[in-house]
Amino acid sequence: MPLPDPAVSLMPVRSAELVVGKPLRETIYDWHGNVLLAAGYVLENQVQVDELIDNGFIKDSAWDLVPPAPRSSMPMAQSKKPVVAEPPKEENNAGKDVIVAMDDVRWYVGETLYLQLIDNSAVRYTVRMIGFVKNKTLSVTAPVTDGKFEFVRDGQTFIVRAFSGKKAYAFVTAAVKSVHSPHPYLHLAYPKEVRCTVVRKGIRAEVEIVAAVSLGSPERSCAAIITDLSMGGASATIKQMIGSKGEEGQIKFKVRAVGQDEFLNLKMVLRSVGPSENGEGFKHGFEFVDVSIHDRLILSAFVHQTLAEGD
Repeated sequence: MPLPDPAVSLMPVRSAELVVGKPLRETIYDWHGNVLLAAGYVLENQVQVDELIDNGFIKDSAWDLVPPAPRSSMPMAQSKKPVVAEPPKEENNAGKDVIVAMDDVRWYVGETLYLQLIDNSAVRYTVRMIGFVKNKTLSVTAPVTDGKFEFVRDGQTFIVRAFSGKKAYAFVTAAVKSVHSPHPYLHLAYPKEVRCTVVRKGIRAEVEIVAAVSLGSPERSCAAIITDLSMGGASATIKQMIGSKGEEGQIKFKVRAVGQDEFLNLKMVLRSVGPSENGEGFKHGFEFVDVSIHDRLILSAFVHQTLAEGD
């Protein structure tokens, strides 16, 4: 299968591009850039379509801002090979914002959105999208704190954030109407524009999570405190050095992602070890390997939620 260009950014595949019995127009990747299905593959059933909607990404041409190749002053007959502009590395796109239309953002019913009051940044809510009327309103579940519905007055303004794969989205909106019957939900003004940022590869969230680590053969186990976490790995402080670089093991910990407690038991490899910055114990760097799609989604939700709450 063809490998993706490392300079190319990815965006979620749209359901309209996936039709059972018809060949794919574009190669589809997972969010790490690994090929899932090559262009031309004929989708066999709806199960495949549903899995690709959840986990598939395509090349995002809007981010491939490659300048045109300069014309060589040498006649073509004398030029040994054409001059090709060097494509930008994806890391160069990281952190850069572009403005996209709401219609170009693929969000679904059930998508997690994070609301932050503009006039009081300490007030934050986690809600889910339940629908929209194009160019009118976006409907979300009513904000809840400690099991109680929050009162939102008409006209209150929010910064709304969401994450999808390698992209972070944000827009400003206002509450149009709080509805209380038959079920509480909130109408937000439909955004004309959404700010999109490429999340840099390996972005980490600062955390403090108790974990259980086991390493090597014979197995050695101990408690650890995870201090930063990404979808690809973690740094953890342990009272003593428990292994050597390259040793494999397991790391177990609990996170709260989108309102639910999730237990993770991940295979990992010890990549670095050294004294911690504060002189207490040793800092260990672990790389996660063979992470399932389910666990990957939990990690993604937790990391992005932690980053959103920390802004």
